[in-house]
Amino acid sequence: MHDLTSLILSASYVGLFAIVFAETGLLLGFFLPGDTLLLAAGVLAAGGALSLGGVMAVVVAGGILGCVAGYFIGGKFGPRVFANQDARYFKPEYVTRAELFFARYGWLAVVLARFVPVVRTLVPTMAGVSRMPLAPFTLYNILGALLWGVSVPALGYFLGDRIPHLDRYILFIVGGVVVISIVPVLLKVMQARRAT
Repeated sequence: MHDLTSLILSASYVGLFAIVFAETGLLLGFFLPGDTLLLAAGVLAAGGALSLGGVMAVVVAGGILGCVAGYFIGGKFGPRVFANQDARYFKPEYVTRAELFFARYGWLAVVLARFVPVVRTLVPTMAGVSRMPLAPFTLYNILGALLWGVSVPALGYFLGDRIPHLDRYILFIVGGVVVISIVPVLLKVMQARRAT
């Protein structure tokens, strides 16, 4: 946690923005510490090292703009990537499945993906690949960014304000949040596999 605290303090708001943007918009950003970073920034805000409002503002802005970038990357490069019928991983049928998925669960997928690591990196790109209409995507993107970008730092702030030396336990808290976030997704995947 000390290294993450040092990173946040040295990179400040610009660094928070860049990490959130990369994690939500660039496919290579899936390994970045999204939830951990937001909780830690909230804890630091509780200690007075950062402004909670500033943290929330840069996280929301980075999340919105990152998702827009991911959407346009998916729209531009997706058709070529998924064009090969013989591809092992990027089959054209996956685009059809994505189109059906976003037609059925579009708003829920875009909003709730924010709270699930790795999924929040993939959803904007797949929304672009599947040609989800831009207007609803933008609305759901903003809603999801507001919910995630405000609630997670606020949770860190709340806990950091009430629990002494919380920085020692932040990884356990994030682990619990990740497990709670992933369980519904895994249940849906298992249900879908049984149905096929």
